[in-house]
Amino acid sequence: MTLEEAVARPSTIDRAKLDATTEDDIRRYQVEDGYGDERDLGDPVEIVPPGVIRARLAMTQQEFAAALRIPVGTLRNWEQGRTAIEPAARSLLDAVWRDPVAVLAALRPPRREPTSQVG
Repeated sequence: MTLEEAVARPSTIDRAKLDATTEDDIRRYQVEDGYGDERDLGDPVEIVPPGVIRARLAMTQQEFAAALRIPVGTLRNWEQGRTAIEPAARSLLDAVWRDPVAVLAALRPPRREPTSQVG
């Protein structure tokens, strides 16, 4: 079949059924198709783009990257969609979104107390 013939064929997709499909239906289909069991799927999570998180904190890319202890180039790539965000980094960003004060404080390097010279 040529592309023109395929495009000319009437659709066999039931649009009403497709529109009525819920997130729970999709999750059930994933389990039925062998893409993990119900425990593996978890609840849907809102994915907040790193640029939105950074803007909420009123930080520059350099400041935000330093606070997260990542190269600024990595942050730029995430914000511009050039590279995917790894799951561990996504978890860190989610934590920053939920409680930026606590997470960014926890990421700060520990303060070193001056040591006294005993002589």
